[in-house]
Amino acid sequence: MSNEILQKVEALTQNGRIEVPSWTPRPAATRFTDISDIEGMRTAGKLAADVLVMLEEFIVPGVTTEQIDIIAHNYIVEVQGAIPAPLNYHGFPKSCCTSVNDVICHGIPNDKPLKKGDVVNVDITIIKDGYYGDTSKMFFAGPALSHAERLAQVTQECLYLAIDMVKPGVRLGDIGAAISAHAHKHHYSVVEEYCGHGVGTTFHGEPQVAHYGKAGTGVMLEEGMTLTIEPMINAGKKQVKHTGPDNWIAKTKDGRLSAQYEHTLLVTANGVEVLTRRPEETRFA
Repeated sequence: MSNEILQKVEALTQNGRIEVPSWTPRPAATRFTDISDIEGMRTAGKLAADVLVMLEEFIVPGVTTEQIDIIAHNYIVEVQGAIPAPLNYHGFPKSCCTSVNDVICHGIPNDKPLKKGDVVNVDITIIKDGYYGDTSKMFFAGPALSHAERLAQVTQECLYLAIDMVKPGVRLGDIGAAISAHAHKHHYSVVEEYCGHGVGTTFHGEPQVAHYGKAGTGVMLEEGMTLTIEPMINAGKKQVKHTGPDNWIAKTKDGRLSAQYEHTLLVTANGVEVLTRRPEETRFA
């Protein structure tokens, strides 16, 4: 099966990336009351989720993260009629982030083939009609190693318990405290150098969503806010080191594994809508 997938990957990537069309940004906002804006965010969120679903079959040993990037790029541009937001964002050179093993975030796709046992976070952000959808998940190249699978599971649990808390009146410090408590219970650490963020008609806006904090403090959530929660959880210590072009790539300082899951969320009158929900996440249906 993997040989068939590798052949399919070669066919999909042999002509490189499709040119990105020009587009016009909307005024920056991360809170919406108009239904047309909310529908725009729903569309963008679904498209971002669809990219991750589409990529699942291609993340196998022997495939390069550069090939993953080309497949994602061309699908976003040609099939979805959307824009890959990371491309040329503050100089970032690729269309998605692929963070392998000890890379925490902002991994730059390259020509190194994935090996059996590698863990990969793929972070997708698309722009559709000026609205942004931002999401990421963990993939395993080949069968998952038990310690890597456990780290990924706890990281996803951190995201899910945070999502379950989202509703008007909740403070971000409550959410950060809950995330860090769950990670620490499992003897993992929480990366403090990066955070979630407001997202809407801008890639990164207010509020900042730390994945640690003190209960009862921080920004209070309000109906209509759109934001990401994206905990980065390390198997070892929380410290980060930077490398790569312009120091984009963030790695664990101790070289141990890191994992991340991310969703774009809409704060509703009574709770939360997961705009980047994937079909298997029936708990949010």
